[in-house]
Amino acid sequence: MNAERENSTNINISEIFGEDVFSDNVMQERLPKKVYKELRKTIDEGKDLDPMTAEVVANAMRDWAIEKGATHYTHWFQPLTGITAEKHDSFIAPAGNGGAVVEFSGKELIKSEPDASSFPSGGIRSTFEARGYTAWDCTSPAFVRHDAAGAILCIPTAFCSYSGESLDMKTPLLRSIEALNNEALRLIRLFGNKTSKRVRPSVGAEQEYFLVDRDKFLKRKDLIYTGHTLFGAMPPKGQELDDQYFGAIRERVAEFMKTINVELWKLGVTAKTQHNEAAPGQHELAPIFNDCNVAVDHNQLVMEVMKKVAERQGMMCLLHEKPFAGVNGSGKHDNWSLITDDGINLLDPGKTPHDNVQFLLILTCLLKAVDTHAGLLRESAATLGNDYRLGGSEAPPAIVSVFLGEQLQDVITQLISTGMATSSLKREKLETGVSTLPSITKDATDRNRTSPFAFTGNKFEFRMVGSSASIAEPNIVLNSIAAEAFAEASDYLEGCADFEIAVHDLIKKYATEHQRIIFNGNGYSEEWVKEAKRRGLPNLKTVPDAIPALSSESSVRLFGRFGIFTKAELISREEIKYEEYAKEVNIEARTMIDMASKSIIPACIKCVRDLSETVTAVKTAGYGSRAAQENLRKITALTDEAYSALEKLISDDEKSLSMPEGRERALFCRDTVKTDMESLRAPIDKLEMMVGKDYWPMPSYGDLLFEV
Repeated sequence: MNAERENSTNINISEIFGEDVFSDNVMQERLPKKVYKELRKTIDEGKDLDPMTAEVVANAMRDWAIEKGATHYTHWFQPLTGITAEKHDSFIAPAGNGGAVVEFSGKELIKSEPDASSFPSGGIRSTFEARGYTAWDCTSPAFVRHDAAGAILCIPTAFCSYSGESLDMKTPLLRSIEALNNEALRLIRLFGNKTSKRVRPSVGAEQEYFLVDRDKFLKRKDLIYTGHTLFGAMPPKGQELDDQYFGAIRERVAEFMKTINVELWKLGVTAKTQHNEAAPGQHELAPIFNDCNVAVDHNQLVMEVMKKVAERQGMMCLLHEKPFAGVNGSGKHDNWSLITDDGINLLDPGKTPHDNVQFLLILTCLLKAVDTHAGLLRESAATLGNDYRLGGSEAPPAIVSVFLGEQLQDVITQLISTGMATSSLKREKLETGVSTLPSITKDATDRNRTSPFAFTGNKFEFRMVGSSASIAEPNIVLNSIAAEAFAEASDYLEGCADFEIAVHDLIKKYATEHQRIIFNGNGYSEEWVKEAKRRGLPNLKTVPDAIPALSSESSVRLFGRFGIFTKAELISREEIKYEEYAKEVNIEARTMIDMASKSIIPACIKCVRDLSETVTAVKTAGYGSRAAQENLRKITALTDEAYSALEKLISDDEKSLSMPEGRERALFCRDTVKTDMESLRAPIDKLEMMVGKDYWPMPSYGDLLFEV
């Protein structure tokens, strides 16, 4: 029946949506009322989970999963690798008569013990210290995943060491959500809101990706080992005509999109939007907003499902930020807003934002937060892959700024100049000049695709995040810096005798002191780079530039205040990031060395040999061949240039590997090894344009981008 429904053109979304999720509806149906209420108190209010309640939930979850075909369960967690991890255990248990029964206890639901020494820990755990724990996160629903391994019950969990330090992305995320809830409630209570019980960050992550043919993928070692191309000349046509963006979706891609939609809907992921992106072979999927923690889990599922479905259909899904030089790379826009449990969007300015005092305070608090912690916010999106795209006129620059748009900019200008805002720019009708078109009301402001942190009506869009990255860290930072700003505002206002005067003074103070972070112009321009420097805004161009923000005094104070990270946890993450950066550069360097040494340069030498024979034969026949001679000269010179660059890369890569892990090695990799890699790539990309296709040992950009 399921297969028939998937293959049918008439998919009933409401029938299949969430069918593989142990959702609130399933819990109401399968749990005793008292148990369900106790579990909801844990989910909604953070009440401790009673062991007896856990036992009943475990039994119900087991029975439900077995009905779905599950034979195993796993604690599904997110270590500091950027991807998920899992260890499968079957429901089987021995019976006294030599047979077997199925069991799944409350203890097994709540806790598991994966090896904690084999995951990145930044020195928190030694190799011989193996014990770690995963703990059930009941705020993110369990689900059954169907794949070649069968049906697996996946239980979202947090992961920590034996001594209690966080070794994952989820634990600090949950801490940051709780901190933001507490401080946002404090703030809105000052404005008379006594009914809202929780404030949660609501997140929607737009996911960009490339699809390439699997057979061609397997002929490129750079794609296999690094996820992006390290060599490659541009084909005659790229994205110059802008005909890919929002263009008609090719049949093979449409089939892929249909399949991932069905699989994601079954997992409760609200996949909403799909379209072609700007570059050939590039596409995007966007979900509807969800609670921050669930949105983070769902984005991991989106990436996993995309990769598995693509491979099943003879393609490969590339999530790297820059799979191909010369065309747009891929990002992941993290849309972030604040929603109360009774449906109030705290970032909704209303029709007259100038007199929405609560909104103006929240807005200026966020300006303060982003300005104070611009380096930390930049660091949250810092990866080697993202270094290839940030600041490249296809993604935001590495300089963090805030776009407000004309309406809010006007309100802020009034506040700064007079201390009061008395008007807001009105929404206007869109004049199309065509009488048969419907009347359309424009938004109060335009959008700015060059802004790293842009206000887009009732939310902020953090556009820096890389396509392959977990959205956990950016949201940890956003939640934390907002919590700090709200806390400081509440600390001040709670002690003031005249709230009305105090809140207006505070809004003006924040707007005035942090106006430098506001920029509504072209973030791609050189003028902005100069202006940002004049304003004193950090321009952290690479990962090693950004990493120190993690353990800065302001970051340690920020995270320590809310118990999100200890200083030791921050330093450990800093060490992990230096190590990860250097290792990734080394992998790319060794891949280039392998490809150039074993495939590309030998292919060029073979071409030179054949050209030499041709030139000799033509001369012997008494003729001259300018084309053959010129090609021979140019290809020989470029091959020698490539070989010299290869020798230097080999030497410097070996030198980097002899260095101790840490900042010094990361900087050497950035400044020397990556420069060597660029020097090797330049002549080889030129050679690709000159050496015959029969000689060239791998598919070209044209083969990969246009032949899916």
